[in-house]
Order: sequence, then C-alpha cells, then structure tokens
Amino acid sequence: MKNVRLGIIGLGAQGGTYAGFIGEGKVKNMVIGAICDIDPAKKELAAEKYPDVPFYNDYIEMLESGDIDAVVTTVPHYLHPEIGINALERNIHALVEKPAGVYTKQVKELNEFAASKPELTFGIFFNQRTNPLYQKVKEIIDNGEIGEIRRTNWIITTWWRPQGYYDQGSWRATWEGEGGGVLVNQAPHQLDLLQWICGMPKKVYSNVKYGYQRNISVEDEVTAMLDYGNGATGVFITATHDIVGTDRFEILGDKGKIVVDDSKKITIKRLTKPESELSANMSWADAMKVFSGGSLSDIYTEEVLEFESVWGGQHIAVLENFAANIVEGAPLLAPGSDGINGVALANAIHLSSWLGKEVEIPVDEEVYLAELNRKIEEEKKNPIKK
Repeated sequence: MKNVRLGIIGLGAQGGTYAGFIGEGKVKNMVIGAICDIDPAKKELAAEKYPDVPFYNDYIEMLESGDIDAVVTTVPHYLHPEIGINALERNIHALVEKPAGVYTKQVKELNEFAASKPELTFGIFFNQRTNPLYQKVKEIIDNGEIGEIRRTNWIITTWWRPQGYYDQGSWRATWEGEGGGVLVNQAPHQLDLLQWICGMPKKVYSNVKYGYQRNISVEDEVTAMLDYGNGATGVFITATHDIVGTDRFEILGDKGKIVVDDSKKITIKRLTKPESELSANMSWADAMKVFSGGSLSDIYTEEVLEFESVWGGQHIAVLENFAANIVEGAPLLAPGSDGINGVALANAIHLSSWLGKEVEIPVDEEVYLAELNRKIEEEKKNPIKK
C-alpha cells in the first residue's frame, strides 16, 4: 500500500481540519478516501471543497464501500468505541479521537476487540505525545535523571470557555451528550500526558464543581489529589472559567525537579547528590549558609530548554505516524489501547466526587456506569435552561 485512504467520520472542526491537511498534501502516505457526516450542510461543503471524494451519510456504508483503508472518528465521545469496533470488524484500520470513550467499560470492549485484530492498526489521537517538549520530559524521567518521582503538580486552567461556547448546541456539556465537561472535552491530553510520563496513580480523592461558573450540568472546576501507591503524591487542577489561565507542570524527584511553563519552557534542576544524601550529610549550619546567600551550585545545576510550537504540526505528525505504521510498520506513538488510561483517571476523579471519598484505580465499572446513568436521568428531569 502506497497511500492510506482515510475515511473521515464527522466533518466538523476537527474532521474539517484533518481533511484540509490531507487535501493540501501535508500528510505523507495519506489521502482522503471518503467523508461521512449526517448533516446535509456538510455534504454541500464536502462537494464544494472535495468534489472528487465520495460522501456518505451512513458510516457503515462507508466502511463497506471499498473506498477506504482506515478511519478517524471525529464524533461525539460516546461513539468512539462503537465506530472503532465496527471499523476493525470490517478490517479497516482505526484512529479514534480522544477520549477513547466516556467510561472504561466501553473502552475495554474496544481494546479487547482490537487485540483480536493484531494485523490492523489501532491508534488514538493523542497529538501532544508528538510534542518535542513532552517527549523530552518523558525522556528525562525514563532516564532517571531526576530519580524516583516524589510529587507531581499540574495546574492547567488555560481552557477558558465563555457561556456562548456551551450554548452552541444542546448536547454540549451534558452527561448524555458528552459524558462530562472539562475532564472529557478539554483536559484528556493532560490526563494522558500525566500518566504517560509519570505513571498511573493508584488512588484519587477529588473536589469537583459542576456548573460552578457556567450554566451547565457537568464539571467546570476540578481539583484532584493523586496517590501513586509508593509514597508519591500529586495534584491535578483544571477549569474552564479562568480567563487568565495557568499551565504549569512540576515533577519533583529525589534527584531533581522539572518545571514546565506554558507548554513552551522546561526548567530542569539536577541535584549534585540525591536529596536524602544531602539531608544526611549537611549540617543545619551549612544549610543556613547555602540558603542565606551562599552558592547553590553545590546543590544543583540548572538547564532551561525553550520550545516553539507550529499550529497543526502535532496533528499532522499523528496522522503521518498512523499512516507509517500501516505502510511501513513504524511504531505507533499512541497505540489505541493506551486510551483507556486517561478515561480511567477521569472516571476516578468523577466517581470520587460523586461518592465523596477516595477511590481506587481502576474504579468499579458497574458502580461508575450506574452513577453516570443517574446523572443522565437527573439531567433529563432538570435540563439546563439555555
């Protein structure tokens, strides 16, 4: 296969962006095979922009048309597992958008089915994994340069959304339509990066606000405390009401510290000796001398790395990597099976707040689903007035 013929399911903001990249020849080894959308207006748009590309309003018909080799699922979150399974079942490679689903039970079904089709490529659109900055952070951690992780702290409140954003459609920011708020819509990238770089927490205790500063039924403010099970702890904070938001990610190890500011700059402080050794061998008098104006060079070295981002570059990189895996067998940067980790973390944060107690990861899937369905029913009885 020279070029992967990609079927784009959903020609909205994301699907339209991907179609543009591929149509402009920016994605190596990939062409648009077909487009599918249930909105008649999108059919007109596709006919105008991509007149030679087949259009379908039924994705099953597209999967069985022979026009495509692979699909990308730019659709509502609940549909990713269903469409992914239907594609793989028909021997079509699948690239699912984030999050992989709303709850782990459905994502697990997708993963198990994908595992039965190892000859097919199954990926997830975690474009932040292609970001050189976060690849560098992971490399530093994996190499043991700052030692064993003691604490993580990520405040990511740069997701400001006005009420008008939520008012665009009745399905937005609803339990039935999206399955959650900032945790399933805006912050899945950070949840994935957090566990990809630092590992999965074992327990979560959260304080989550629902409709705190927006007229919505789902969460717009999250504070979660993480327990990694080995003594290490973490805090994850996100929100959609901070118009002057902060993006700061700190990882403290026993041999140093990494600070990421605005996803653009990494500051790495490497201790000259492990902290425990410095503690054991430094008298209080010597410590006072150092921290009262003395030289810190005996304590740590500092390195600062600056990164630039190119709009769309990360998305193109995911599409190219997906195509390269199909055509050349190149390793996937984001295997589809990894998608369950961020969903598991989001589920735990939600469930902890619903039950008012610390929960273990993975959560009890049946308990989570029962609570989610209760939220959906409550929402139907008391719909948000828009």
